[in-house]
Amino acid sequence: MTFEITGLYAAILGVFFIFFRTLVVIERAKTGISIHYGDNLVLARKIRIFGNFIEVVPHALILMAIAEAMGGIAQMLHVIGALLVVSRVLLPLGLNPDNGKTPARIAAGIMATLSMAISIGFIFWQNFG
Repeated sequence: MTFEITGLYAAILGVFFIFFRTLVVIERAKTGISIHYGDNLVLARKIRIFGNFIEVVPHALILMAIAEAMGGIAQMLHVIGALLVVSRVLLPLGLNPDNGKTPARIAAGIMATLSMAISIGFIFWQNFG
């Protein structure tokens, strides 16, 4: 079994991982803050963007890979992957320390959750449907 579609999105999101992680490393080097974020909100924001990525993306990709292994059709898998990628683009645009309810942040959360829900629904359907 190959994971051609999941692999594509894993690679795209892998670029995001490197980018977000690099932003944190550069900011730590600039500020000299090695643990946590001190009182630097720029560093705190970059850490949160990377942290949210780490909290969401691995599980979403695992669910997507399981759905692909269980025979998920290409269109569904591309919808799942696209939702996940777009959610990772939107989150940094909507992450504002002064406002936790920006439209981009809310959309990012909904899209990431929806990507996982589609995978979960398909997996359940294949097992019990």
